[in-house]
Amino acid sequence: MPKTVLDDMKSHMEKTLNVLKNEFQKVRTGRATTSILDSVKVDYYGTPSAISQVATLAIPEPRTITIAPWEAKMIAPIEKAIFNANIGMTPSNDGRTIRLNLPPLTEDRRKEIVRDLRKKAEDDKVALRNIRRDAIDKLKKLEKDKAITEDDLKKYEKDVQDATKSFEIRIDEAVAHKEKEVMEV
Repeated sequence: MPKTVLDDMKSHMEKTLNVLKNEFQKVRTGRATTSILDSVKVDYYGTPSAISQVATLAIPEPRTITIAPWEAKMIAPIEKAIFNANIGMTPSNDGRTIRLNLPPLTEDRRKEIVRDLRKKAEDDKVALRNIRRDAIDKLKKLEKDKAITEDDLKKYEKDVQDATKSFEIRIDEAVAHKEKEVMEV
């Protein structure tokens, strides 16, 4: 029973960490990455589709993304989708390929992005603590129902705390890595 509580807690914490990492991938750094376009949906014959499903994405230069639609008539819908997504880039095309040039980030903008990253990380740490609290409450209920002893409760509470600490460290590492990426000129 307590093993299930611990496994559920770790599973929830892992999901929280994965969501944070996915959000970090969408954050624009000074370098081009195709993950910026992951949330952009283009109308493909009436079906909202990811750009990567209707075109080939490439990064020929550190600040440029090229989009080569598989069908020439998809250029206009892809450009429209990028405009509507409001990702801070203006597409330009040569009739066959769409180019997105990332403007360089100013120092103030970089600091603002880092501040946002830290806020997201802190929000996720709060979520971890809530998951920890729920797990401890479940363990205390097991002890109250005489399913585990008081000594077992103390041991499991320590396991819960250790797991929480390890996930907090992983969040800090993810923030530090992304922060370094953002501040790199």
